Amino acid sequence: MRELGKLRWAQKDGRPPQLLHAERPAGESGVRAFRVRFDGGAYFRATALQHLIYFQMSPSSLRIECRMAGLHAKQEAAAGALAIGPAGIDCEAESNQSADVLLIAVEPRRLALASAEDHVPNAELCERVSGYDESLLRAARQLESEVAGGYPRGPLFWSEVASRLIGRLLVGHTSNPPASSRGRLGRYALERIRDYVFAHIAEPIQVAELAALIGRSEFHFSRVFARSVGMTPYRYVVHLRLHAAVQHIRDGRMGLAEIAAETGFADQSHLSRWVRRVHGVAPSELA
Repeated sequence: MRELGKLRWAQKDGRPPQLLHAERPAGESGVRAFRVRFDGGAYFRATALQHLIYFQMSPSSLRIECRMAGLHAKQEAAAGALAIGPAGIDCEAESNQSADVLLIAVEPRRLALASAEDHVPNAELCERVSGYDESLLRAARQLESEVAGGYPRGPLFWSEVASRLIGRLLVGHTSNPPASSRGRLGRYALERIRDYVFAHIAEPIQVAELAALIGRSEFHFSRVFARSVGMTPYRYVVHLRLHAAVQHIRDGRMGLAEIAAETGFADQSHLSRWVRRVHGVAPSELA
């Protein structure tokens, strides 16, 4: 749990709550699911490094008091009610009842990447101390079911559901960025970079080339790019190469060595290592 940030939680007797499901999924989806049970009462406080989405999963309503970034609510939270704490935001909740909580953690870099690819770069997750979102809850339940069952449908299913959850966060729970965000890359710049990479995907691509596209120095470009997209320019190029390679693998018309050459990987082995690292499976399991 340390990777989530500074967390303090306790049940009525002062001991930590029971952590029911928390195994880490394979691959690099950037999303984790935790099921937590508090006995007799619940206290939770966090300044998280990741975005946290909390779902009240007790079958009956829960009397709960929440504080977050100046927001404050005392409420009867029904089953499925949610709260959203963006990374870096102080949040606190307490109840004098037993509580069952489903906690979804999303790495900020993953949301930033999805935001950039959805042509709404730099979207910011909004704080919420109460609410309900059936689509978000459905995806969260699917993720929890996978964790509880030992990932029976595999890493690809997990990644698809995680992507769906992140997409719903973007659509329903983010604020539109200013037209010109200082120290960030805008939509037009990101589209130029993406188009350039796909146009030269089989060739070596240097960060200096991408910086020149938008008139920035390589050093300044790398810093701004990572802030806007959640990963370095080099890693983003690999991300786009892998995206193209996976499409070819699923199409089934080329062998792995040919796909690696067509998408700019050094060789078949290089491509296979990236597929395993990001998707958690061998290339043959993507078809």
